[in-house]
Amino acid sequence: MLPSTTASAARRYADRSQLPLQTFIVLAKAGFRRYSTYRQAAVAGIFTNSVFGFLRCYVLLAVAAGGGGSVAGYAGPQLVSYVWVGQGLIATVATRIRTGAVVSDLLRPMHPVATYLATDLGRAGFALLTRFVVPVIVGALAFDFYVPRHAVTYPLGLISIALAVVVCFGCRYIVNAASYWLLDGRGALILWTATSSVLGGLYFPLRFLPAPIQTLLWVATPFPSLLQTPLDVIAERSTGADAIGLVALQAAWAVGTVALAALVQRRGERKLVVQGG
Repeated sequence: MLPSTTASAARRYADRSQLPLQTFIVLAKAGFRRYSTYRQAAVAGIFTNSVFGFLRCYVLLAVAAGGGGSVAGYAGPQLVSYVWVGQGLIATVATRIRTGAVVSDLLRPMHPVATYLATDLGRAGFALLTRFVVPVIVGALAFDFYVPRHAVTYPLGLISIALAVVVCFGCRYIVNAASYWLLDGRGALILWTATSSVLGGLYFPLRFLPAPIQTLLWVATPFPSLLQTPLDVIAERSTGADAIGLVALQAAWAVGTVALAALVQRRGERKLVVQGG
């Protein structure tokens, strides 16, 4: 790609700081349709997540049994809900990185961050209806599943899931954009996968950690906003003002990560121009 081509493409969407809502919706629908075609992959993912759900659930229930039926503020049924909702959110939030040819999108009259975000929201919508719902049903049938008792938990949980998708998108975009400066982005990919899984609350609830470390992770990193926050809200480990506060913090991270992704994209475009494509 010639430097002039990159620069002119960047200028074409530089004046369009916001993608029109109608186009954004169309892209989201396209993302939904795209991922709905991979039905065998969805079935395989549901099966795999369900198998690991049983393993994780039995381990955490054993830990709770050793603590008199509860651990770190989670009763047995809440741990069940934490595990199975988490298994459903793995595909919905998509903590695993997805690569893409960002450079080719510079030729389009739309900002790459907005384009990819719309597509990712469509993907998450399909995953929510399939790879989220089925594992939750499996967990509810096989274990003593905790059902939220407060009406506000349901809309708040949906908001938290949507924010988790946005936060994860922003983080993944930033990690992908590291390829602008690195000859090989696999190191960043491996670091993201390991860090987001552990510090996001996938392997174990972050409530198991000492309180100062929990606070540091929530305030200083976006990782708890990926899984831990929506899981705590849905399992009602946090309720009332505490739950609202966590979702508000999650919203701040959603705005921050997407804004940083846009900044990194702009810096990456300048790097492409300097390198000559």
